[in-house]
Amino acid sequence: MPQQTEVRTADAPAPVGPYSQAIRHGDLLYVSGQIPLDPKTGEPVRGEIEDQVRQVLSNLRAVLDAGGASFASVLRTTVYVTDLSLFARVNAVYAEAFDADPAPARATVQVAALPLGAEVEIDCIARIESGA
Repeated sequence: MPQQTEVRTADAPAPVGPYSQAIRHGDLLYVSGQIPLDPKTGEPVRGEIEDQVRQVLSNLRAVLDAGGASFASVLRTTVYVTDLSLFARVNAVYAEAFDADPAPARATVQVAALPLGAEVEIDCIARIESGA
C-alpha cells in the first residue's frame, strides 16, 4: 500500500488551519484549497476577482511544483466562489492556467463565505509526473 507524505512549500501560504498544503499518495497529489493569500506577507489579496484568482492559481502552482505535478497533470479541480455572478470572470483567468486539452474535470460551487474574506478558493487532484 502506498505511503502518504505531506507536501509543504514556503512558496505558497501556510495553512490557516489544521491541514496540509497537499498530501502525496502513490502517484496522486491532493492539494488543499488555496485562497488568495500572498505567501510572502500572509495577507489576503484584495481587489478585482481576476487578481484574486491569479493569486490562487499562483499558490496552487507552487504546491503542485513542490509535489512533482503541474497544471498539465491536474485531473480535477473544485472552484468555490462567494458570488456565482463572477463565474465568467473567474473562468476566463482559470482558462489561462488550465489550457490543456482535455481540461481537468471540475465542479464550481457558490458558497456563503470563505476563510479570511476570500471570494474564491480552488483545490485540485493531480497526477505526479514521472521522475518526481
